[in-house]
Parts: sequence; C-alpha cells; structure tokens
Amino acid sequence: MRVLVVYCHPVETSFHAALHQEVLKNLRAAGHEVDDCDLYAEGFDPVLSREERLGYHDVPGNQLPLKPYVERLQWAEGIVFCFPTWCFGLPAMLKGYFDRLFMPGVAFDISDPANVKPMLTHIKRISAVVTYGRPRWMAWYMGDPPRKIVTRYMKRLTGQRAKVDYHAQYHMNVATEPQLKRFMAHVGQAMARFA
Repeated sequence: MRVLVVYCHPVETSFHAALHQEVLKNLRAAGHEVDDCDLYAEGFDPVLSREERLGYHDVPGNQLPLKPYVERLQWAEGIVFCFPTWCFGLPAMLKGYFDRLFMPGVAFDISDPANVKPMLTHIKRISAVVTYGRPRWMAWYMGDPPRKIVTRYMKRLTGQRAKVDYHAQYHMNVATEPQLKRFMAHVGQAMARFA
C-alpha cells in the first residue's frame, strides 16, 4: 500500500520523534511504500494567506500553492498522522496543513454547496499515533477534537469507506518508562498490521 505519514513535532529528541521512527520502520518492514511528510523538517507554511482564502473555491487554481502536497495526498492509499495534542487540539502546524490542503477540488467537491461530496475516496486506511499531556477523562471532557478530526472528519472525506484506528497515549506528564515502552510496542504492532 502507498502510505503517507504526516508527522508533526518540532523536537527531534522527543518521545514523539521516537514514535515517528517506529511508525516508519514497521510500515516499511510490512512492505508498504512510505512517503514521510515531516512538516517541521520540510518547513511547511501553515498560514492560510489572504490570497489563498480569496481563491479557496477557485478549482483547480486553488491547488497551485500546494501542488506537491496535493500530489502526495492524491498518491496515497493510506494515511498515518503522528502528532502530539497541545491545548486539547492539533498542533498549529498540523491544523494549518488541514486548513490549507483539505480544500475544494482536493478533499471535497463543493460545486453543489447543499450536497458536498467527498473526494478522498482513494484513501482506504487511516491511522493516528497521538500523545496527550493530560488524562483520557480530561480529553473526553474537552471533546477530544483530535480524535474527532481523525475518526470522523477524515473518514467522512473518504466517503465513510476508510478503516480508521486511533492510538493514543494519555497523561504523558506522568507516564512511566514501562508505560511508554508498552505504547511504543503497541504502535509498532499496529503499523506492522496496517492494511
């Protein structure tokens, strides 16, 4: 399977950087063709400019500023998002990736605004590897927006066709070394079974 890994963390020595490497290693070992999109390393600009917003509905011209990223998304049959949760949401860099890339003519057809059609129907598999500083109950209380974006919004953009899973390590602020090792092993096994 052609898998796009969208990784978003600025620190190369973080636990999440190690998770990212575990994701890549196991996907490749399972025989997948992997495109590693490291948003920070690539210098992705998350800011939706005034000009882009004014041209947001102008398909296909709206895609020109992000043509390489559009092509990578269209190439993929599976997507793995790998990111930390900050302030109970996506990191700004990743939110900007969604804001700029998931546009008309790429993620959905809005030519009939009353009947928006999904356009990521080529995506058959979605997964996420996510860390949280706070416990699960607090994320639940806050509505857990990252989980909903991956498990609901992304699935909707595939026409409800993609199989979705979500791997979360909660309460990183007090996680023990054995807990982190267990989560790392869980992630490795999930990526080895990714299909």
